[in-house]
Amino acid sequence: MTLSSNIVADRLGASRRLVIKLGTSTVTGAEGEVCLERITPIVRSIVALKDEGRQVVLVSSGAVGLGAGRLGLSRSRLNDLVVRQACAAVGQSLLMATYGKLFATHNVKIAQVLVTEEDFADRNRCQNLRSTMEKLLKFGVVPIVNENDTVSTAELEYRGAGTFFGDNDRLAALVMSKLESEALILLTDVEGLMTNKDQGNVIPLVEVITPELRSFASGPATGGRGGMLSKLDAAELAMRSGGVAVIASGRRSDTIERLFAGEQIGTTFISASRMQGKRRWIAYAANVRGRVIVNSGARDAIVNGKGSLLTSGVIRIEQEFAPSDVVSIADAEGHEFARGMASRASSDTADASTKKSAVLIVRDNIVIMDRHMA
Repeated sequence: MTLSSNIVADRLGASRRLVIKLGTSTVTGAEGEVCLERITPIVRSIVALKDEGRQVVLVSSGAVGLGAGRLGLSRSRLNDLVVRQACAAVGQSLLMATYGKLFATHNVKIAQVLVTEEDFADRNRCQNLRSTMEKLLKFGVVPIVNENDTVSTAELEYRGAGTFFGDNDRLAALVMSKLESEALILLTDVEGLMTNKDQGNVIPLVEVITPELRSFASGPATGGRGGMLSKLDAAELAMRSGGVAVIASGRRSDTIERLFAGEQIGTTFISASRMQGKRRWIAYAANVRGRVIVNSGARDAIVNGKGSLLTSGVIRIEQEFAPSDVVSIADAEGHEFARGMASRASSDTADASTKKSAVLIVRDNIVIMDRHMA
């Protein structure tokens, strides 16, 4: 089924809770200063959304860039992880001071919420985070979320697919998913997902993120760790959460206003399906702590037969894990096609050929990760 632009506008307009994410290129200027020209109208738009009865969470990058600007450091100095962490510590206070002044002119209170990937990987901490955010929203506060870069290196240092926030794009999607928000707005330095980076056209509507669409995405954005590919990953999580995601320009002062007035700008991502909350946590929020290689029979049973993973189907363990850890499930060629929450420790699979086969991961705790199979 192809969704019409009217349905998309209705879904976005009906959203009562949304997450807005600002990238580094939107927050900072050319010299590493706060770009008030871009941030001020965005704050006004957020206040207008609140006045309409909506709840808004703001996820903001820019701390590292602002800190580097205040310290007078060149971009080349930011290749050092500890330098980036120090810049984040300096820049975060500048970021919050700016937002505090801007929102205060509208009598809107804000709260700083600094998180690490562990806050989403641990289910208890994730629930505590949600409870705090829910209470802030109930109080009429605008939570301003950023990764705690001073203590966490997840955003600052690439450590493999699915283990970093990616200039807060993935972080924003995780917040949106956990709070069950209806919309995710990603504001960046381009008009949307383009068919060609330099001279292409904006793709207005996406219902399925295909390999072709991913080929249109480029590398990290200037001044930040994210890029269009990380925004596609964030949009995909938003879609699987049953919500709407939009990638649009943060350089235009009226982007948010036009979006909620029903105009078709940027790229909108929307899906008719929704993944259950626990399955989203397994697929996207949890740290992968183990990895198993399985035979073709086990792979077929999981992908086609909707079966559980048995110890007899395991060829080898590549990373050890404990019960309740999230495990990457890969085929004999090493391609990850699923993830699951283990029912038993990896040590229990030893010498499986001489033991009665047991369930390693039950079907309800398995999520197919290959996008062509999901």
